[in-house]
Amino acid sequence: MSTIRPFQAVRPSDGELASRIAALPYDVYTSSEARHIVRENPLSFLRIDRAETQFPEGTDMYSPEVYEKAHDLLEQMISEGGFCREEDPCYYIYALTMNGRTQTGLVGCASVDDYTGGVILKHENTLEAKELDRFRHIDTCSAQTGPIFLAYRPDSAVRAILHKVQEQKPLYDFTSEDHIRHSVWRIDDPGDIGNITHLFSLIPHLYIADGHHRAASAVKAGLKRRAEDTGFTGDEEYNFFLSVLFPADELQIYDYNRVVSDLNGYTFDKILDIVENTFEIRDNGSEPYRPAKKGEFGMYHNGQWFRLKARPEVCSDDPVKGLDVSILQDRILAPVLGIHDPKTDSRISFIGGIRGLRELEKQADSSGGIAFSMYPTSMDELMRVADSGMLMPPKSTWFEPKLRSGLFIHQF
Repeated sequence: MSTIRPFQAVRPSDGELASRIAALPYDVYTSSEARHIVRENPLSFLRIDRAETQFPEGTDMYSPEVYEKAHDLLEQMISEGGFCREEDPCYYIYALTMNGRTQTGLVGCASVDDYTGGVILKHENTLEAKELDRFRHIDTCSAQTGPIFLAYRPDSAVRAILHKVQEQKPLYDFTSEDHIRHSVWRIDDPGDIGNITHLFSLIPHLYIADGHHRAASAVKAGLKRRAEDTGFTGDEEYNFFLSVLFPADELQIYDYNRVVSDLNGYTFDKILDIVENTFEIRDNGSEPYRPAKKGEFGMYHNGQWFRLKARPEVCSDDPVKGLDVSILQDRILAPVLGIHDPKTDSRISFIGGIRGLRELEKQADSSGGIAFSMYPTSMDELMRVADSGMLMPPKSTWFEPKLRSGLFIHQF
């Protein structure tokens, strides 16, 4: 069963500061993009999450000095009043509204032991280098600055408490530059806090939707502190990590599309001949094709789009093999285009669906390659894979909207 608990958040001192501090996750940007944003907005939390922005270009972003700078900037903002520290442990509500759709999350701390013990389930592998970066950031700052995006199967009692609190005036309420509304309420009533904690203790599993590297890093930092602490009791703050938990029925996964930079030595007509063995093919002309249902794919090359529909013998009831991303990988990317390890092959790029299908055309045209538009993975598929103890292929899910960093910080 799931263990979550309230915490004494470090957070922006007022709504105006919150709107200026809040930043997209650290790994959304290249170093040069992060530098540009911090130059335009010196209060952006990227200056802490990506502290190399405070050093000359060319500075090693993984050097100890960069992580120490992140620590110093965080402490400076607290001491100067940019951040305040909550007097008592609280939960928060963090609602994000995008294109008229709202997803309402509960902000609290999840358990390191739930992660290591299989209560918190993951659906993808992590890369050691990315883990090490955030581990150093968390350990040096003695804080988790980026929340983990968790999902849970909907619970009507939890939803009722959150709706009641949302009738109050929000703590923060602002719209970011990408037109997403961010609204935050504090849950400080002891009865509500106790009920929420109890209700989650009845939920058997939580699911990492986004933030696998941040979660793994937070857990490593907690286990390191545990090993160093001769007075360990299990109640210390390092045993818990910052999370925002959303009911699965409020989440939307976008398509995560693929571009391969060449045709692996084939002509495109030959690729069509090979693919026709496992897919029904329909010419869609120059009109971009966005798949309308599971088992459909768009394929683009040199100004021309095709609709691919997987033949029945290609489909599978296996939680992983039945995913559209697996069908594409196993039937086209690997055997035809030679993409055997999409995690390491430089010939393949992954394009979030929010960037549109014209971006696929642009990237494919620039290299003479081939692009594929995908039908989004569903939350049911994600949870089925995680429940089975299996892992999805890389880049199977793209969640929007992204949680902002800097609105809640968990120190330990």
